[in-house]
Amino acid sequence: MQQTHMVHDDPAAPRATGVRGPWWLWPLVALAGVAQALSLAWPWGGQPLWWLQLASLAVFVHAILRVATPRRAGFMAWVFATAWLCGTFWWLYISMHTYGGLAAPLAVLAVVGLAAFLGSYYAIAVWWFRKRLPHSRLRAAVLFAALWLLAELARGQWWTGFPWGAIGYAHVDGPLAALARYVGVYGICFAAAFLAASAAMWRTEDSHNQKWWIAVAGVLMVLGGVASQRQTGLKTLEASHLSAPMSLALMQGQIPQDEKFQPGSGIPLALEWYAGRLNEARAQLVVAPETAIPLLPQQLPPGYLEAISARYSQPGGEQALLVGIPLGNFTEGYTNSVYGFAPGMQQPYQYDKHHLVPFGEFIPPFFRWFTEMMNIPLGDFNRGHIGQPSFVWKGERIAPNICYEDLFGEELGARFVDATQAPTFMVNLSNIGWFGNSVAIDQHLAISRMRSLEFERPMVRATNTGATAVIDHRGQVTDRLENTQRGVLLTQVRGVSGAVTPFAWWVGRLGLWPFWGWGCSGGAARVARAPGRRAGALAIMGQRFEVLYQFLGRLLQSGDCKP
Repeated sequence: MQQTHMVHDDPAAPRATGVRGPWWLWPLVALAGVAQALSLAWPWGGQPLWWLQLASLAVFVHAILRVATPRRAGFMAWVFATAWLCGTFWWLYISMHTYGGLAAPLAVLAVVGLAAFLGSYYAIAVWWFRKRLPHSRLRAAVLFAALWLLAELARGQWWTGFPWGAIGYAHVDGPLAALARYVGVYGICFAAAFLAASAAMWRTEDSHNQKWWIAVAGVLMVLGGVASQRQTGLKTLEASHLSAPMSLALMQGQIPQDEKFQPGSGIPLALEWYAGRLNEARAQLVVAPETAIPLLPQQLPPGYLEAISARYSQPGGEQALLVGIPLGNFTEGYTNSVYGFAPGMQQPYQYDKHHLVPFGEFIPPFFRWFTEMMNIPLGDFNRGHIGQPSFVWKGERIAPNICYEDLFGEELGARFVDATQAPTFMVNLSNIGWFGNSVAIDQHLAISRMRSLEFERPMVRATNTGATAVIDHRGQVTDRLENTQRGVLLTQVRGVSGAVTPFAWWVGRLGLWPFWGWGCSGGAARVARAPGRRAGALAIMGQRFEVLYQFLGRLLQSGDCKP
């Protein structure tokens, strides 16, 4: 007889029912995956929907508890994750087919294949969850959240990492957003997974269970305390650490992606339009997006870059410029870079992109055959190093990042190790034109908002097609140019100095290792059903909770981490 992993005897345990589960669970799980993708940026408005994320994940957890074997639960998780990830980054199809020239069936296969590969992390996590399913629903929720966290970390770091669409990004406007300054997006992923699993295991009789309501009250008290502490810290920051407003001119060229690197169309259009706008700009800081200048300096018309330098580097001037441009040569290699010009500078400031995009900016081993099937005018770039110096202008320490580098908060955190030199605001220069006028624009905006929540620093965005915007230190969009509109956003930003957030303090020093440690300790623990092992498992879990509570307690008491 086939052995099953069901929980029968403990009335408080999550119930796994049926050998295969009802047939309708499978399409339900796929729909829940699509709903989770939609929660990241609602297609009809672009806003993240935190409640939809929790609801869709709760439906999924409920489903995996209704099949009897870990293997079936793992396969169900693979279906869910593949649907979720396909629904999240389906727009990769546009870059590969519309602009890369890859045949439509192959482009679809590539998107589904990537989603299925990344979805295997969640399949393994759920398989292990069902294999070690505890009696206690509380411990089951903690175990699920820990394993989900490990899957998110693996997706975000292995094979150079692609954490786009992590569930925490749905919560930039929700009650969990207050956690960002302490534990960042991955901590929010853990919290969201815990809440969803807890909701999925709720039963009707729990409405009469005092312990359940005490647990709910405890969660609400913790979230309320964290939110209150955040508001206190923000008020203190705003009272004494906000800089005077700096005027901005953020350029959005709307250069058609299929022409952007064409000598007879996109290149002359970009050179002419940006040259005109750079000459007209009167703001204190002017920002032009990633590869706004689409040629290497040595390929530009004579005097083009020299005229820009003279315009912004003349002594006594009142304007500075950050502009995206490729740099390098065939011998030393190329970089995707930002040039900075400010009055009195003898040499331009230079920032080189560190986290490169696979297939677009570097070719992974054994995949050159794939890139040769597409007509993408980029190739292998050199990487810049982590923690490059900020661009200093009018007392502000301005930290550029390029394209999806703002997806990696642990790498941006390296600039916050020395609080006295930490950025006062960040600037993202992007070109999302590769993905058309799709939901990728709004998803990327939510990612930038999460970085502002984590570091409590503004994020200024200048892009080719959108979202060109200003995000304040509270993670709120204060100004934005309409997507796919050619124009210049005239706005302002106020930098933030002083203490750094707890998240910035520890992630800059430790990276994501604390999360790996917590996830592994929770996910690898043998939460055994045998009576002889239960006490040891409880003792280990109690020790982990005590360490976590002590750590969070110190963060809450300190409020901010001072230099």
